Amino acid sequence: MCKKVALLGAAGGIGQSLALLLKLNLPAKSELSLYDISPVTPGIAVDLSHIPTDVKVTGFAGEDPTDALKDADVVVISAGVARKPGMTRADLFNTNATIVYNLVEKAAKVCPKACIAIITNPVNTIIPIAAEVLKKAGVYDKNKLFGVTTLDVIRAHTFVAEAKNVNVKYVRVPVIGGHSGTTILPLLSQATVNGLKLEFTQEQIEQLTHRIQNAGTEVVEAKAGGGSATLSMAQAGAEFALGLVRGLVGEDVIRYAYVDNTNGETSPAFFAYPIRLGAEGLKEVLPIGKLSDFEKKQVEDLIPILNEEIELGQKFNKDA
Repeated sequence: MCKKVALLGAAGGIGQSLALLLKLNLPAKSELSLYDISPVTPGIAVDLSHIPTDVKVTGFAGEDPTDALKDADVVVISAGVARKPGMTRADLFNTNATIVYNLVEKAAKVCPKACIAIITNPVNTIIPIAAEVLKKAGVYDKNKLFGVTTLDVIRAHTFVAEAKNVNVKYVRVPVIGGHSGTTILPLLSQATVNGLKLEFTQEQIEQLTHRIQNAGTEVVEAKAGGGSATLSMAQAGAEFALGLVRGLVGEDVIRYAYVDNTNGETSPAFFAYPIRLGAEGLKEVLPIGKLSDFEKKQVEDLIPILNEEIELGQKFNKDA
């Protein structure tokens, strides 16, 4: 069964690369609808349409994303401004919150049953905003709203593979919590390569945890004012979006995402977990497993931060 994916923010640094990855990897007969306020968006669609895969691409520009959203099964939102040196994800809040608010509000009207995956930062705060918009519209389904935290997972895989000099293809590292700074928690006590547990010294655990948590800043500083993570984020966004589509058509898919935590293992209203995707979006939240003492302390420390960031999103008013 073919599905339609609408990518909002398709002309941006993440969006163009993400559009390319989706064009190359979506199942045959899928539709890819691109939207951005930028007038170049239809041209990006034409450019991509010349690539020989069986995925139909259309592009829309302007203030209204309605045409791009019609009949969408999955909506991926990457629209927003990027981080610059010295900025935290929280600094992005007011601008990106308003952008996402407006886009989700439109999606709630045009494609209310679509799964919505949001890349735009700060994810910890943006997802609660999106949830409130959907609730206000009377179409909220907690199994269809996702904050994309896949970038934290692929960074963890990469950095652990480098540290242990093993093939990254076979590395697995759970990453839970949130998607900013110390709310990002890699569970190195559960890290494996080819199914075998990896061992770390406490010093290695602390160094790797710090690097994974601050990897976004590493990119921002390395680009010297030229932007934030775009290529790696596009890959992460593609992995999640493709997994979501595969789940919708009946495959058994496990990913990590920041989701509604109303019945979760920890107290924040939203939390990043391993999840099983299915025909209706989120099929099952999977257990986080046994934590080390270090990880338990990290969870205790990140919960108040997440709660504060979530509350900020829940109280957001775009007209304030």
